[in-house]
Amino acid sequence: MIQAVRPAPVQQHGAMEFTEPPVNLDEIRLYRLRRVRAELEKHDYAAIVLYDPINIRYATDVANMQVWCMHNENRYVFVPADGPVVLFEIDGCSHLTKGMPTVDEIRSAQAWYFFNVGPRYPEIAELWADEIADLTRIHGAGNRRVAVDRAGYTGLKALANRGIEIRDGFEIMEQARVIKSPEEISLMRCAINVCEAGMDAMYAVLEPGITENALWSKLHETNIARGGEWIETRLLASGPRTNPWFRECSTREIQAGDLVVFDTDLVGPYGYCADISRGWVCGNDAPNDEQRRLHELAVEQIEHNIELFRAGATFREVSDKAWPIPGPYLEYRYSGLAHGIGLCDEYPCIWGRIDWEGVGYDGVIEPGMVFCVESYIGEVGGKEGMKLEQQILVTDDNPELLSIYPLDLQPVR
Repeated sequence: MIQAVRPAPVQQHGAMEFTEPPVNLDEIRLYRLRRVRAELEKHDYAAIVLYDPINIRYATDVANMQVWCMHNENRYVFVPADGPVVLFEIDGCSHLTKGMPTVDEIRSAQAWYFFNVGPRYPEIAELWADEIADLTRIHGAGNRRVAVDRAGYTGLKALANRGIEIRDGFEIMEQARVIKSPEEISLMRCAINVCEAGMDAMYAVLEPGITENALWSKLHETNIARGGEWIETRLLASGPRTNPWFRECSTREIQAGDLVVFDTDLVGPYGYCADISRGWVCGNDAPNDEQRRLHELAVEQIEHNIELFRAGATFREVSDKAWPIPGPYLEYRYSGLAHGIGLCDEYPCIWGRIDWEGVGYDGVIEPGMVFCVESYIGEVGGKEGMKLEQQILVTDDNPELLSIYPLDLQPVR
């Protein structure tokens, strides 16, 4: 059985602000770019155009207002299988690329979405398509197949009208991101350290009367103070709001004896994600029998399933051998047994037996993959529910536990 180790106290966590990277960032940047180009070559694509901020970050490590750019198609990058990487940046932001070995040229973006240019978007989309088609002609060696991760219909139609064969870019990027280098794991450990310091800060103020929102804010505060970036969700619930799962935090005041359950989804220093779930009991009273039972079952599921993540195992084998969820908890089960993680949640997602026929797909677990192994235990009509999640690294030997924060219902204060 893989044992968690009690983390250092919050004072030591607090000393780790990661103002200096623990590894050479340029090595990571070039490794990731090579991974993207290897996938382009494998699929015989001339290039990929990336709009998704996480994909741009992976390929170039040039970040710019990532959350805002998730809903404003304001910047993109052209990555050829062979040739110069061209970043199309927001005007006035070219300095963000200074010193980056992953970008060869910076141009002004043709941002043709409606908010930016209103009814002129078809006209600007034509200019965008001209530029992408021209780069493909110059650097594609006659190959007209270009992958795109995300772009509006008008631009894609204009690009197709120029003889470009458009392919799906997300497959390329998810496959590129799946194997982490040792240096990437070092940065992921930084994110987990910051996340667990934030969890310490949360637990230190958890007492009857604090609101869910106020408690959740401590994770954000710690993350930002120590060089982290943002948090994807607000998944924290208490008492009766823990069943069913997937309620985000609210103004509810947490009561003595309540279960408090959360899922961090934290993007920490250097853009790497720490996705960890824990459940605590508020106050000094011992957990009740039902809380213990929910917790024990969730721990059993997590620990059983972690052991299945061995190099060479298939996704289907993990699904078939996974911990059998007892009948009362099937309806509210967490259908995904585990998912990959890097800069955020990533491919692959491994589904449970009951969900396999609908959405499951096979593959092979390899060293260098990082997974988050999930559990939710709660029954229909139950008073509370328990959500746990551990982050692990697949190695040549046993899976390594990256998230070391205790699973206890009441960690030592």
